[in-house]
Amino acid sequence: MYMAFFKPTTLLDKFYEVGILIKGVDGLVELLSGLVLLVIPKHYILSITYTLTRGELAQDPHDFFATHLAHAGAHLAEGHNAFVVAFLLIHGAVKVGLVTALLLNKIWAYPVGIVLLGLLLVYQVYELATKPTFGMAFLSVLDAVIVWLVWREWQRAKTEPAGPVSPIPENT
Repeated sequence: MYMAFFKPTTLLDKFYEVGILIKGVDGLVELLSGLVLLVIPKHYILSITYTLTRGELAQDPHDFFATHLAHAGAHLAEGHNAFVVAFLLIHGAVKVGLVTALLLNKIWAYPVGIVLLGLLLVYQVYELATKPTFGMAFLSVLDAVIVWLVWREWQRAKTEPAGPVSPIPENT
């Protein structure tokens, strides 16, 4: 099957491609973040965190975002980042590879994508049940829609003929 890159025919096709690309960019950011955390010295993490939060915390010592960022920076600098680094590297690499395969219409990528995104969705629903936030609810709904769109695209890919479609008719 051949699908022209970014030439969707319906609104759902557009949403599918944009959703998949967002997942790819997210995976790339995770992969790069994991690499940065792997090589950056701990004192730089504390220095960056301090630089980003000192002004806001001086004005409001209880600022929600600044206190959480300061806590996260301190947590990473304490050496509790092995899991975070491994998660970001593995999760990012899997997302980038999967998105690439989906955009290339590799038929095996559709069921793999559904399973992997479904597992992530199960975790998100667990997080939503234990610590509900608007952001997690939004991401869960978005991921559920993307899983459905991947399934929809998979059904269409299975019924369409394989191989690139030539825009020039052959002379017979």
